[in-house]
Amino acid sequence: MQTTNGYIEVEGGKLYYEMVGEGETLVLNHAGFVDSGMWDAQWEVFAQHFCVIRFDMRGFGKSSLVQSPISRRADLGAALKHLKVERAHLVGCSTGGEVIMDFALENPAMVASLTLVSAVPGGFELQGEPPPYLMEMMGAVQQGDLETASDLQIRIWIDGQFRQPEQVNPQVRQQAARMNRIFLANGTWAADMNPLNPLNPPAVGRLNEIHVPTLIVTGTLDNSEILRAGDVMASQIPNAKKVVLPDTAHMPSMEQPELFNRTVLGFLGSS
Repeated sequence: MQTTNGYIEVEGGKLYYEMVGEGETLVLNHAGFVDSGMWDAQWEVFAQHFCVIRFDMRGFGKSSLVQSPISRRADLGAALKHLKVERAHLVGCSTGGEVIMDFALENPAMVASLTLVSAVPGGFELQGEPPPYLMEMMGAVQQGDLETASDLQIRIWIDGQFRQPEQVNPQVRQQAARMNRIFLANGTWAADMNPLNPLNPPAVGRLNEIHVPTLIVTGTLDNSEILRAGDVMASQIPNAKKVVLPDTAHMPSMEQPELFNRTVLGFLGSS
């Protein structure tokens, strides 16, 4: 199965993308501390059923650096326009899930379904104590200690607060760390602190406006606020379906790929 790849010009930069397969379009949008490589275990499997597109958001992977505030949903729209995609199934993890939610609210006719993985809607207010290691990680970033910052970010999002590193698949940790170091070296974390043209009003107050089939996926070992956000979305998005996958934290597509793939393909087959 042949993969097409290349770069898409967007305002102020370029997006690296890959495309494979035939049929309805399925777009994979990655989490905000890795890149499109997080979907390696889905790539060939999903391509047996769909025309699959994945891309590195700006500041991640092979895409251009972020020089000023940007709108990630506008980049997504530019990518779809360039690839002549009129309507697509959208899958997004974490920050990528927030982006596709915003895009769906702004461009409902272009979205066939949403799969929101470990996602939080824009404007959702996190409660309680921050995740362990978060403040240390931010301090390491500010001090330029990117090796420590990467180690801590993997502890937060891959291990989660209920496991030690030795309890997690070392290949998953290594792959995530490799992608994460690119993100940190690029200084991308600062760009999303002040996004350009954020959706107004934010998605958290507009969930009932989402009328496409929606699957919400969370992991049992993820942060409790991510799980709460999943409950909020499931209760307010009309006819949404929620699935909680066992033995995984923030990245179920990497930790439980076979179960994740069956879950998502089953949902898309019934959408």
